[in-house]
Amino acid sequence: MTLEKVLSTIDDNLPAATERLMELLRIPSISTDPAFHDACEAAADWLVKDLASLGVEARKYPTPGKSMVVGHVGDRGPHLMFYGHYDVQPVDPLDLWERDPFDPEVQDGPDGPVIRGRGAADDKGQLMTFVEACRAWKAVHGSLPCRLTFFFEGEEESGSPSLIPFLKEHADMLRADLCLICDTGLFDAQTPAITTMLRGLLGEEIIITGPNKDLHSGLFGGAAINPVHVLTRILAGLRDEMGRITVPGFYDGVPELPKDIQAQWEQLGFDAAEFLGSVGLSVPAGEAGRSALEMVWSRPTCEINGIIGGYTGDGFKTVLPSKASAKVSFRLVGTQDPHALRKAFREQVRAGVPADCTVEFKEHGNAPASVMPTDDPAFEKARLALSDEWPRPAAFIGSGGSIPIAGYFQDILGVDSMLIGFGLDDDQIHSPNEKYNMSSFHKGTRSWARILAALT
Repeated sequence: MTLEKVLSTIDDNLPAATERLMELLRIPSISTDPAFHDACEAAADWLVKDLASLGVEARKYPTPGKSMVVGHVGDRGPHLMFYGHYDVQPVDPLDLWERDPFDPEVQDGPDGPVIRGRGAADDKGQLMTFVEACRAWKAVHGSLPCRLTFFFEGEEESGSPSLIPFLKEHADMLRADLCLICDTGLFDAQTPAITTMLRGLLGEEIIITGPNKDLHSGLFGGAAINPVHVLTRILAGLRDEMGRITVPGFYDGVPELPKDIQAQWEQLGFDAAEFLGSVGLSVPAGEAGRSALEMVWSRPTCEINGIIGGYTGDGFKTVLPSKASAKVSFRLVGTQDPHALRKAFREQVRAGVPADCTVEFKEHGNAPASVMPTDDPAFEKARLALSDEWPRPAAFIGSGGSIPIAGYFQDILGVDSMLIGFGLDDDQIHSPNEKYNMSSFHKGTRSWARILAALT
């Protein structure tokens, strides 16, 4: 019955909650541009003050970049940490915005009202869903339900350069039983989700050199080695005819999808034809026998991101190039080891380079995958709580991209994360005219209240 009072309070206070979000959205906290440093600090100050209004002991922690905001409250029950980021993307190109990006407004949308403005969905609107859930809880109960740590970052949109040092320095202060992250989305407008699989990333650049200068293909063609031929043969050999990646040991640590998770995904009604059709394609590629959803959420990849070699300008030049290069990325899953895979990949490439050529490699980062323990009862409790709020049941899903923060929390703090967000694919984050559906803000706040009740 007390949960119903909290939900009713959220409903009644939605106008005031929306105005608080508008205040935060008006602060142009662009972390990538030094000209907006003071605005980022103003956003951090705003959050400290807002948390203090809930009885949270909050403060700013300076870093070499933007300040971290950390707040603590409570001394009983499980210890939950909530993470969000208060910085936003630049607004360029400004002429494509329908209004000032930092003059937010509630507008009519095709599916109901939306909050329009930079940061509405990424991540200020998402961040405030949790804060507003706590505000309603405090209004009804007089206190918050458990021990809570709030952790708000100001550099997520600029690569989080201060994050890892801060986590290491303040690990004891931040360590909790479970982290809640609100920087993801719904599966669709009717279906909530908890992201439990995050693919890792490995980047490599290959540079193959043959002759000591570009050659005339009429004078040397046929007799001289062509680095482009060498490179493309190597790249073509990275996959077999079934779409499997041929790097030795590549599938070590790649798990099969658990049956219960597979059943949840099958119930989502994912339309692979529509997914590919939206980008002008129709035939699934990749591993034979795998669904499109498996391939983007739970299977590893090897993709060629770019190839350079020879003459690429207008017109035609019969050149035999001296060099050829390619950039290759791998998305990793399970317990794949990016360091072992980098070594195995380089060995395979070297084995394909003939005597008259040399090869050079450049690293472009690496990060392992993050997999959350869905057998932890807290995850099922949260999934059922989400299901009670939305029209369709919640599902544990994967993410085709990489969200490093969850891996940092695992590696540095030893804390698993629930990634629960309420954004939609059409929110236009990082683009002009960013928006956040009012239903996402309202039902997202109600969802966090339900999750807090379920976990405490």
